Amino acid sequence: METLLLNGDDVREHASLSEVVPAVEAAFAAFARGDAQMPAKSYIDLPAYNGDFRSMPAYLSTPEWDAAGIKWINVHPDNPEKFDLPTVLGTMIYSDPETAFPLAILDGKELTQLRTGAAAAVATDHLAVADADSLGVVGAGVQSYTQLRAIAQVRDIERVVVADRDEERTAAFVAAFEDEFDVVGGSITEAASCDVLSTVTPVESPIVPREAVGPHTHINAIGADAAGKHELDDGILLDSKLVIDDYEQTTHSGEINVPWNQGVLDDDDIHGSVGEIVIGEKPGRVADDGVTVFDSTGLAIQDVAAARIAYEHATAAEAGYAFDFLGVG
Repeated sequence: METLLLNGDDVREHASLSEVVPAVEAAFAAFARGDAQMPAKSYIDLPAYNGDFRSMPAYLSTPEWDAAGIKWINVHPDNPEKFDLPTVLGTMIYSDPETAFPLAILDGKELTQLRTGAAAAVATDHLAVADADSLGVVGAGVQSYTQLRAIAQVRDIERVVVADRDEERTAAFVAAFEDEFDVVGGSITEAASCDVLSTVTPVESPIVPREAVGPHTHINAIGADAAGKHELDDGILLDSKLVIDDYEQTTHSGEINVPWNQGVLDDDDIHGSVGEIVIGEKPGRVADDGVTVFDSTGLAIQDVAAARIAYEHATAAEAGYAFDFLGVG
């Protein structure tokens, strides 16, 4: 038996969002039903290098399939300027649950982009107004592209407003999508007034004010992935139907982590998890809902679900590089 090595191009080609979105939804459902094991994400801080490592293992079982794996990922903000490397790198080991054999080693950076976008799409599908056709994006980095492509899987997005203080990044985003959408660069206020808003920045002081948000906007809060990060005004969180991906992660390092630890938010302010909504234990959007917020920290079950899609399609296409990992073949 051989192990399949899949680089970023392989993952991108063989894990389409049209399949990753429902796979991530199934993973959320398995987690909510108790059919998943996912130890807390662990961090290794590296202040000497202005970065950190994170390890994310998981196993999940759905009615159709089960899967296991672990992702080793980082955030090193100095990488682009100092080393001409991406800020986020990553390696995913996808294993056979029955034998523990490493079926594949995949690029974790591309996988992270896909599953993060897919998570926002799942939340948007359950929490945004049914006729949502406008999307605001705050932050024009790499994840902004996947946010648009993923959310367009679940809503008929026509108009897009992207807000970023870097004019070149804004222009690049507009150019990438101008043939598919009515896309313009704009202010945070203009982006926040759209039917759906995704925030994908690393800020530690809120940049989206309460008064800017539309009366029925659904917000995917994506950027906060470590303690101290915080994109949304506390008033937004207090006034919204607030949905999380995982209690431990969001209170430690999600969008709610700062107001939570300051005592501004508590358990009564959380409507439930996206998994509980997927399986029907908690309602998604109802007629009288105003603003809704999804606090997404990124779960290992999402990575495993997406890795399974990439592995199975790449295997069928005889793509990637197969090698004798154990050295006994």
